[in-house]
Amino acid sequence: MLERIREGSQGATAKVILTLVILSFALAGIGSYLGQPTETPVATVNGKEISQMSFARAYENERSRLEQQFGEYFSQIASDPAYTARMRENVIQRLVQQELQMQLAQELGLRVSDEAIKEEIRNIPAFQVAGEFNNDRYLQVIRQMNYQPDGFRDYLRKEMTLNQLASALIATDFTLENELAATVKLQNQLRDIESVTLSAANFKSEVTVSEDEIKEYYQLNQNQFMAPEMVALDYIELKGTELPLEEAVTDAEIAANYEENKALYMEPERRRVAHILVENLEDDAAAQAKAEEILAELQNGADFAAVAKEKSDDLVSAEIGGDLEWIDRDMMDPEFEAAAFALENVGDLSEVVKSEFGYHIIKLTDYEPEQVKQLADVSAEIKAQLELDKRLNHFYEVQTRVADLAFEVADSLTDAAEAAGVEVKSTELFSRNNAPAPLNNPKVLNTAFSVEILEDGVNSELIEVADEHIVFIRAKEHKAAAVKPLEEVSAGIQLTLENQKASELAKEKAQELYASLQAGTALSDIAAKANAEVVATAGVKRQSFAPSYEVVQAVFKMPTPSAEVQSSELVTLGNGDVSLVVLNKVYDAPAAEISEQMRDGIARQQVNKHYEGFIKALQDNADVKTASVAAQEPNL
Repeated sequence: MLERIREGSQGATAKVILTLVILSFALAGIGSYLGQPTETPVATVNGKEISQMSFARAYENERSRLEQQFGEYFSQIASDPAYTARMRENVIQRLVQQELQMQLAQELGLRVSDEAIKEEIRNIPAFQVAGEFNNDRYLQVIRQMNYQPDGFRDYLRKEMTLNQLASALIATDFTLENELAATVKLQNQLRDIESVTLSAANFKSEVTVSEDEIKEYYQLNQNQFMAPEMVALDYIELKGTELPLEEAVTDAEIAANYEENKALYMEPERRRVAHILVENLEDDAAAQAKAEEILAELQNGADFAAVAKEKSDDLVSAEIGGDLEWIDRDMMDPEFEAAAFALENVGDLSEVVKSEFGYHIIKLTDYEPEQVKQLADVSAEIKAQLELDKRLNHFYEVQTRVADLAFEVADSLTDAAEAAGVEVKSTELFSRNNAPAPLNNPKVLNTAFSVEILEDGVNSELIEVADEHIVFIRAKEHKAAAVKPLEEVSAGIQLTLENQKASELAKEKAQELYASLQAGTALSDIAAKANAEVVATAGVKRQSFAPSYEVVQAVFKMPTPSAEVQSSELVTLGNGDVSLVVLNKVYDAPAAEISEQMRDGIARQQVNKHYEGFIKALQDNADVKTASVAAQEPNL
């Protein structure tokens, strides 16, 4: 049959049909390509589009920054969809603001030259090796950042241009002395208040909660009663430092290690020197001549410390007789070091030595020869290290065997545990927030709650908890996240509703009393009606937390009282209580000297405030459109 099909496919009719089929597929492919919409920008700013690629790169940079800030716990934070949505929105807003500033910079004619960009690249520490710019390192780093050289230079040009704009704006900002004094005066302002607080707890006896109310609250607020996802695990744990030592470390091994690493047990020679410096910034010949005169003076018996104090251009060391304390090799300028380590006896003077700083005369003031620690002194240290090395070598051998067995016998950890010489341990059910040690680790938790472990029922791969500390896990039991049954949360709902109703009654009563207060009733009389007491608080500051945070916040929004108008407010506290607050007096704190720290802080606040206002003004006057696709997770 296959032969007949092959022969039939060679006919003219078959070739025509095949050509039509190929053509239809080709046209369909071209049509889908031509009809495909172009990439939707995440935002458009005054007609300028911000691409998905720009957003993806900025988003990834933000993720990297947050991962460095929060470490391994970032994965838990980022698992919250609301958090990642806020992070995406913040990235978009930042890109919009940068584009607005860039457009303004272009209007103002701000530019960054190619030479300035090259210089900036050379000075970035991430691109340097041993303090020098390294082109290979530069290319490696920018490729890790998903940049090509041209693209990175464009990015850097944009950043430097924006910095020019920001620096120009910040440099023009200033704070007048009277503004500074007024700000400090306002920040330190004091207020005297009186308050009467109605406790919601006193109204609890007047409220009732029905079963229907409890059921209704339960139905409307089920997200409050979610039991978290839980898992119970079997696991094995292996630590390199706890493995038994298979063979003891011998004296011969210790001696051999000592000889191989003798340099580790050597204390190099050190020298303590003093010097007199003559700078050669203006006239090199004159500086050299002066140094020669000073050397002759010293050789004729002059006191080195006194001459250094009088004539050395190194003002710091001159105050202490030219002393530079102890120096080691590779600490000083090469010419200086060579001369200093050539001096043989304490008290010897060098000839005049030229360095990049000028001309020196060096005196050796103390000397410590090279010292070598004897084997007996370091034997215990070497033995401990060799034992640790043997344990770790054994650990990595065992780790490989255990990992292979955990993979090969995927439905049990027993074989892997026997190979490791440890027991299989088990846990009770736990959630992400209450995992027992050593499982309370982000890597372990991400694996424990993964589909592979929970649904496939296999052993995990090796999970590194710390250096030379690993675990393997498998799910023993799993409980999906679910709404807790009503009977389990009923008591808590009843208490919540009782508190809410009691707080509402307290507010109603407080409203009545507040109306009386505004009508002229004395606060003491109102306190008597409420079976409460008047609490007087003098000298309330903006940073105070007494009598309560909510009251303090309200007090500093209240107008200054006068003989004709009382200043009062009704304030609901976080616990449901209600306070009637009367502001009696507003006055300034005693004048105090404005410290430099306070001055700088206020200046920074003002700069930030003005810059935020500047950005807001740009946005208010711009045509900004954001696309809904910007809320999607970027694909890099």
